Amino acid sequence: MTMNSNTDVATSERPAGLNPTPSDDALPRRFADFATLGDALDYAAQGTKGLNFHDPRGTLTRAYTFTELREDALAMARRLIAAGIKPEDRIALIAETGAEFAALFFGVVYAGAWPVPLPLPTSFGGAQSYIDQLSVQLSSCDPRMLIYPPEIGAMCAEAAKNQNVEGIDWASFAERAAPDTDLPTAQTDDVAYLQYSSGSTRFPHGVVITHAALLSNLAAHSIGMHVGDGDRCVSWLPWYHDMGLVGCFLSIVANQVSTDYLKTEDFARRPLAWLDLISRNPGTTLSYSPTFGYDICARRISSQTKASDRFDLARWRVAGNGADMIRPDVMQAFVDAFGDAGFKASAFLPSYGLAEATLAVSIMPPGEGIRVELVEETQLSGQAGRRDRPQRYRAIVNCGKPARDMKIEIREEDGTPLPERAIGKVWCAGPSLMVGYFRDPDATAACIADGWLDTGDMGYMSDGYIYIVGRAKDMIIVNGRNHWPQDIEWAVEQLPGFKAGDIAAFAITTPGGEETPAVLVQCRSSDEAERVRLRDEIRERVRSVTGMNCVIELIPPRTLPRTSSGKLSRAKARNLYLAGEIKPYDIAA
Repeated sequence: MTMNSNTDVATSERPAGLNPTPSDDALPRRFADFATLGDALDYAAQGTKGLNFHDPRGTLTRAYTFTELREDALAMARRLIAAGIKPEDRIALIAETGAEFAALFFGVVYAGAWPVPLPLPTSFGGAQSYIDQLSVQLSSCDPRMLIYPPEIGAMCAEAAKNQNVEGIDWASFAERAAPDTDLPTAQTDDVAYLQYSSGSTRFPHGVVITHAALLSNLAAHSIGMHVGDGDRCVSWLPWYHDMGLVGCFLSIVANQVSTDYLKTEDFARRPLAWLDLISRNPGTTLSYSPTFGYDICARRISSQTKASDRFDLARWRVAGNGADMIRPDVMQAFVDAFGDAGFKASAFLPSYGLAEATLAVSIMPPGEGIRVELVEETQLSGQAGRRDRPQRYRAIVNCGKPARDMKIEIREEDGTPLPERAIGKVWCAGPSLMVGYFRDPDATAACIADGWLDTGDMGYMSDGYIYIVGRAKDMIIVNGRNHWPQDIEWAVEQLPGFKAGDIAAFAITTPGGEETPAVLVQCRSSDEAERVRLRDEIRERVRSVTGMNCVIELIPPRTLPRTSSGKLSRAKARNLYLAGEIKPYDIAA
């Protein structure tokens, strides 16, 4: 591959005459020190950086400067106002990665309304499932309009009709007149947008984020990652998830970072295209992914292939990890697979966050990489040590130090603060916390008290760093004993033929009225005898970890449900299993 030393992107990989936005320009960098998001784009538009969109094979198809984004967004704002949109109206937007959504999002902001990014369809459900999901989220946010890509217009139009919401595809909306008009003046404490988490389906909660909260978090995580001259980002993360929307779209505007994008669905089909894009952009230094993104890339590279023959990852200095439990074994597998292509283990940057805190709660200082502590499982479950079986340990990943202006406390169930290295509920406080859940004061009061947010996660502090153990609601409690589903799932993954995402563990009530763990395992074998063998092997493996007999069910591949960002949804798996919608293989006792 021939690189052009005068540009940031290989000229052989783009159409003639199409140049990417530069990694650096003459505009002095500001770390999100603006009153509003609109002010941030106004400033970024004075430079020459921007967004760069690529096709499934990583070929540049559009270079979209911040200047063009601002011009298009102002036109969208005038169209919205001409349509009767008023400040604080909600505008639902299907968050497809591209110039259209970007312009609409900022157009809604300039118009004083609240953009509400909503997900694209996934491969984990059919058309009706997507229509139902959109309908529920539209009911929750009560928008004036739903604007969507023409390609999925039929599904979106039906969902909009279900909720008596005006629906229009963005190509048609862009054809409307944009008459000159005065735009409202936003204040820093005004609401900037509503964010739904990737699991927001049946009972969605719209997280209300102000301009002040957003910009505080954008400054904190960019300063925490030491963003500076020469930095450039590559991302495939969806813009309907907080890590993609906030970390890899709004942040790059507010902190003036040129970014190269693959669509999420293109990454799902060809994961290694992500690493190809990093390699073809020798200026790329920043890119984030949940653990499963690194996992799938490490699995896709052939053991017979020398990674250095295809990839150049030497300048990738921040390989962010977040959005799900960080697996040290997966991270090591990635280093093993791509170390000869220049990837450095010290580039890994674990972090912890959630939409209710805008995004980042903690960030690992750059260069420290993955650090783990081995914690005995009875400590993880909050119980006294047992002598009836050997001690077992889980590697807990260090998720960094509190982000700038963020405070973290570990508390008992009753709210009493816990000392160093004691496992409990993770609470956080800081200027980037949400105002609350949209039109849901009870849910807001249930997680916010005296300016502190109950994250719903369990963890502990050690020497100023936060270690996340798991979600409190995922804990399996049987006969007064606590078990983490991750421990059960990871134990099964160690057996040959299984991988991350194949297993879901949760508690159920047996016909006899007893609580017991159930373990659903995706099985690829069609041989009856082999299924019996696998079930028995899994049962023995789980018994060795939990000391109990569990319900083991083998199910067809691609059966376990995922959130819109691709993470396993244990809660939905449990509900579908109990409702009979997940049908296990019929295996002889």
